[in-house]
Amino acid sequence: MAEQNRLQEDERDEKKWKQWGPYLSERQWATVREDYSPDGDCWNYFPHDMARSRAYRWGEDGLLGITDQQSRLCLGLALWNGKDPMLKERLFGLTNPEGNHGEDVKELYYYLDSTPTHSYMKALYKYPQSEFPYTQLVEENRKRTTTEPEFEIQDTGVFNDGKYWDVFAEYCKNAPDDVLCRYTLCNRSKETCSIIVLPTLWFYNTWVWGCSHESCTREGCSHEGCTTKPTLRLRSDCGVDCSHETLGPMTFLFDCLDDGTAPKLVFTENETNTMRLFELENSTPYVKDAFHDYIVDDDTSKVSPDSQGTKMAGVYRLVVPAGGSVQIRCRLLPTSSEQVKSPFGQEFNDIFTLRLQEADDFYDKVIGRKDAEHYRVSRQALAGLLWSKQFYQYIVKDWLDGDRSILQPPEERKTGRNCEFKHLFNRDVISMPDKWEYPWYASWDLAFHMITMARVDVHFAKEQLLLFLGERYMHPNGQIPAFEFSLSDVTPPVHAWSCLAVWRMSGPRGERDMHFLGLCFQKLVMNFTWWVNRKDPEGNNIFAGGFLGLDNIGVFDRGAPLPEGCVLEQADGTAWMAFFCVCMLEMAIELANYDSMYEDMATKFFEHFVTICEAINNMYGEGLWDEKDSFYYDRLIVDGNPELLRVRSLVGLVPLFATLVLEEDAISQLKGFSERLEWFLNNRKDLAQRHSYMQEGRKRRQLFNLPTESHMRKVLACLLSEDEFLSPFGIRSLSKYHKEHPFEIRTMEGGLSSVNYQPGESLVSGGNSNWRGPIWLCMNYLIIESLRRYDYFYGESFKVDFPTGSGNSLRLRDVAAELSKRLVGLFVPDSSGRRPCHGNDALYKDDPHFKDLVLFYEYFHADEGRGCGASHQTGWTALVVNCIDLLPQ
Repeated sequence: MAEQNRLQEDERDEKKWKQWGPYLSERQWATVREDYSPDGDCWNYFPHDMARSRAYRWGEDGLLGITDQQSRLCLGLALWNGKDPMLKERLFGLTNPEGNHGEDVKELYYYLDSTPTHSYMKALYKYPQSEFPYTQLVEENRKRTTTEPEFEIQDTGVFNDGKYWDVFAEYCKNAPDDVLCRYTLCNRSKETCSIIVLPTLWFYNTWVWGCSHESCTREGCSHEGCTTKPTLRLRSDCGVDCSHETLGPMTFLFDCLDDGTAPKLVFTENETNTMRLFELENSTPYVKDAFHDYIVDDDTSKVSPDSQGTKMAGVYRLVVPAGGSVQIRCRLLPTSSEQVKSPFGQEFNDIFTLRLQEADDFYDKVIGRKDAEHYRVSRQALAGLLWSKQFYQYIVKDWLDGDRSILQPPEERKTGRNCEFKHLFNRDVISMPDKWEYPWYASWDLAFHMITMARVDVHFAKEQLLLFLGERYMHPNGQIPAFEFSLSDVTPPVHAWSCLAVWRMSGPRGERDMHFLGLCFQKLVMNFTWWVNRKDPEGNNIFAGGFLGLDNIGVFDRGAPLPEGCVLEQADGTAWMAFFCVCMLEMAIELANYDSMYEDMATKFFEHFVTICEAINNMYGEGLWDEKDSFYYDRLIVDGNPELLRVRSLVGLVPLFATLVLEEDAISQLKGFSERLEWFLNNRKDLAQRHSYMQEGRKRRQLFNLPTESHMRKVLACLLSEDEFLSPFGIRSLSKYHKEHPFEIRTMEGGLSSVNYQPGESLVSGGNSNWRGPIWLCMNYLIIESLRRYDYFYGESFKVDFPTGSGNSLRLRDVAAELSKRLVGLFVPDSSGRRPCHGNDALYKDDPHFKDLVLFYEYFHADEGRGCGASHQTGWTALVVNCIDLLPQ
């Protein structure tokens, strides 16, 4: 298979098929990296209005664009409909303070296809033919409270009656460094319309900062005097030569339109317009926003007459009849290539046809035989996951110190945000949660990404997981960086679970990548030790950890420092560590089959698992288990007085994850571990029997699990109750019980804090995440996986009602399949033709150019299925692909 061959060639470093890809961010403005303000307010320091005029320090962004793995040379689209106040070069959205539910992109765009080597890629942007409603979107959302729905671009009516452009961007590769570009502009209206399209090429600005690191283009550079920069220079054949010291000579060519019209090529520099932004004289007369002035203001003096620079575009002025389309073709390739002489012949179209067929062949095998809708959802989800790769650069020491006199941060920065991560040197292509809303990695998100990524590119999945365990990422103390807003935040320790899952997908048993597993294990031991030393405040195996990725799930901010005399014992923090233990235990056992030294480590993690189980179930009599409610809760201790925080949420479901089934044949071969295990069974029968650390099941399997069978049945009765956690679309993050029975507690200041059921966006704060009710694919997937693991042990001997009280008795494997079906139902059309993820938006139901498009949101309204939060979180929402596989075919 052609795509599989390309993956292997790239893995063996024979051909760099992944050199070019969708690695261009969709939002570089208003990020922490670009923020040099004294108060750390990234949203207001570098807003959208500045982005067209100000050169970025730490990356680039663009519309439907691509770049190389170091983001040296970037390619994207710019559009103008003749009415907008600005040239459309990047996606627009609201900042966190502007949105009534936090930051939110206000554009319609879709990832339609991509192979893992990006040998073929396709995306779609919908561009209004009327003036883009920038002001209306800002002002209307500013008026709305958190209790009101967000005002979306569809609500403005700009897409009504088909009055929009469908802008398709397709890329394919003839060779690793020969990229063909095809842009198709479709007029969906009933009238002839005009549009100006600018395929734009530019170099990431590395020459003004005095960079002394890998992206610098001057040998021996040490900041001062670093002025060497690359060049784009006009050729005689409607193209440009691209000169960059580390990229090699490249040529970018523009094709004529079908009527023979050639584009006008314009040039400028990718440098800040300091006059517009700061009323300071520009260092060059030709600056970053020159094409805006050239197109929107018809000011020809703003583009360089020398036909060279570091940013250029081909200007196509199109007039397209109603329902018609026009295609623009470009090509980026080495200057030495023979194809430079004839880049746009029949071969151009033939290559696209071939690469698309190869993509179809690849996905027919990966996805398998599914019905049309399941296949469509899977392929678009995988496309979104692959398009969400991004070149990410963040060198904390340089960011703290600043650059010469250009970007000097305030003194407060040196002791402020991320100052404890001075070692961090990130300069890699990384899987992002969402390249607009979250154009920065979140390490626990990435662990989920790789579960689905490994289905199409297991080598990339392994590389990503190891990256975060390397010295340029992991803190010397063993902490894995969280995300750029606060690298030292604590998120759930799911990295070991992801490493183990990806290892299983690295080959059939007996042929799996043991070297990868060993590398992961060694570094994860450091991370485990960090958790034990830092997050077990009392040394009693009851763990804290803070917000642990579940932002607002608690009755108060679990990430904030507690008042003196207060201790928070977290059910999820403790259960996550038990989960971490069983993952490390399984790794150690697998490695011990190749090297007996790992048997001691297996024993160590088994013993730690036992002590955590004992603590969470028995400390203070019942531990963090409440027999009255049959649920696990956090406990707050104030001046020695303990109180359970009776919030029925995902916090109390995490203990279900801490389970491992082992074949007795596998562990009997490990003599040292088996002897220690036998000693435990003979000498600690109280623990073994009471907490089901190990039981013999069918075919002599043994079960290691945190909850007892009795506890598990009671938690599952709550989990599968439609009055509690079970919704038509999966498992809620907070029980529906709290809709009528909010949990309340008096604060230290005498006020009242409460938690109630909020199935959609948060009603409490302006944040864009909400864990007080909605459906989250990541946690649902862990629940499904855990149920399947329990079923592997218990089989037919363990059945529950689904839903609770229905009398429909199912084994746990079938419960997992039913939950998967509900999650998949978010994305496929119902009997009316409506996809629940799109809510009641008539466009997606009635417009033929919308109905097959799917958005993979961050989370989903628990009662309606409507998508909420980030709209392109494929990301962990790509886990729906794995859920589809669990459905009966």
